Parts: sequence; structure tokens; C-alpha cells
Amino acid sequence: MISTKGRYAVRIMIDICEHGGEGYIPLKDIAGSQNISKKYLEILVKDLVSAGLLTGVSGKGGGYKLCRKPEEYTVGEILELMEGTLSPVACLKKDAEPCPRKEDCRTLPMWEEYYRLTHDFFYSKRLSDLMQKDGR
Repeated sequence: MISTKGRYAVRIMIDICEHGGEGYIPLKDIAGSQNISKKYLEILVKDLVSAGLLTGVSGKGGGYKLCRKPEEYTVGEILELMEGTLSPVACLKKDAEPCPRKEDCRTLPMWEEYYRLTHDFFYSKRLSDLMQKDGR
């Protein structure tokens, strides 16, 4: 399940995209338009800035803006930053220890397929796609 952390991060990024030509967007404006507490947003944007997805400026005229064009961001990269791996099971995580049951596991092909579907879906969605009202 995708938590509020991941969902809100995507909403923040879309909000900033929609105001992209206006320079830096103050966090209070994002909080107001998204109906998310400013305190919680501060935690989320810190991670987004640390990962190089946003840039921020303090003080008068400050706020946040994208580091790249909206079409250069995938929903997958945002979700994995905020949520961690999209892998449904531990044995498929990046850098996972080899599973001793791998050769005999009857469920592994199902988990691999599910992971591919999920990964490919979120990595095929761009912020620019979500700026459209129908999200396609």
C-alpha cells in the first residue's frame, strides 16, 4: 500500500508543476491548495530536495521549484524515494540476500510478474501526464 508520504509527495510535485512558471512556490501556498499541514510538508520536501527532485530557497520570495521539466520525472522515482522499494516481497528487493527457496518457490513467478507490472506502471507515468485532469 502506498502511504500518505508517497501520495502527498506526488501531489506536492504536481502542485509545483502547475505553478512552474511562477518561480519558487512557498510551502504555505502548497499546504493551502493541497489541504496538507505545512509541518508535514516540511518533512516531505526535505526528502525531495535531498534527492535532487526539488530545489528550495529560504526567505522572502523563497519556496520550492522543480529541478527538471515535468516530463522528466516519473511517479515511480517519487514513490520509491518516499516509500522505499516497490517490491512486494523481500526476496525481490535490490541487494536482497539470495533466497534459499528460490528454485522451489512456486509463488516467485507470480511476485516477479506483479513487481514488473507495478514497477512498469509507475515508471511509465510522468508528472506531465498527471497534470492533465484525467491523469492519463
